[in-house]
Amino acid sequence: MVQFNLPQNSKILKGKYYKDKSGSNNLKKVNVYRWDPSIKENPRIDTFEVNIKECGPKVLDILFKIKNEIDPSLTFRRSCAHGVCGSCAMNVDGVNTLSCTKSHSDISGDLNIYPLPHLKVVKDLVGDLTTLYKQYESVEPWLKTKVGEKTTKEIKQSQEDRAKLDGYYECILCACCSTACPSYWWNGDKYLGPAVLLQAYRWINDSRDEDKKERLKKVADELKLYRCHTIMNCTNSCPKGLNPAKAIASIKKMLATG
Repeated sequence: MVQFNLPQNSKILKGKYYKDKSGSNNLKKVNVYRWDPSIKENPRIDTFEVNIKECGPKVLDILFKIKNEIDPSLTFRRSCAHGVCGSCAMNVDGVNTLSCTKSHSDISGDLNIYPLPHLKVVKDLVGDLTTLYKQYESVEPWLKTKVGEKTTKEIKQSQEDRAKLDGYYECILCACCSTACPSYWWNGDKYLGPAVLLQAYRWINDSRDEDKKERLKKVADELKLYRCHTIMNCTNSCPKGLNPAKAIASIKKMLATG
């Protein structure tokens, strides 16, 4: 049997244990991934006892309580706290999700929080999204029309054509889907991944856009598009309930039918 050995500096160690000092009997153990590049040490899992009675209902509330009251060095992204910006995406209890919309009461037992998988870690729960943003830029996510160059008037769209964008424009680029995709883990530098391909389809399918053929040509690549093997992790992990797999299948169908 083949055995794989991780480099010594990548093995996750047992970290610090922070006991509750409030005397509450309503505690939740929260295990958080920690890694600081400025300290030449292995990543570790710190455990915090959190008084749930004095905490908001969401996982993000727990992280705020830890940072504000227990360990101010804890690092994570957040902005709107209402499931709109996608900043606080992380892996909670083994599932990629938005920590601001995930209720900690839904999770029985210990709460385990890690950064999104596959990404390089910047610090603690912050993943490096540089590659994903470059890929997003490559699909040119803006309206391309010759009419727009000559007029300042609104480019109108019928209600029927507008409805075709439902389920695609709502994507907040949180990267939950792409980082749940094995094909993106293996070919993340070449395969665009479900988040970016869903965004590409959103513009391909926009009736106001006049660059549909060129957009399709840009993604019609064995690695950019066809690394998708319809595993469906992307759809299952989307916190907004979108279906990136359907968008990818639609692009493939367009290319196959001309």
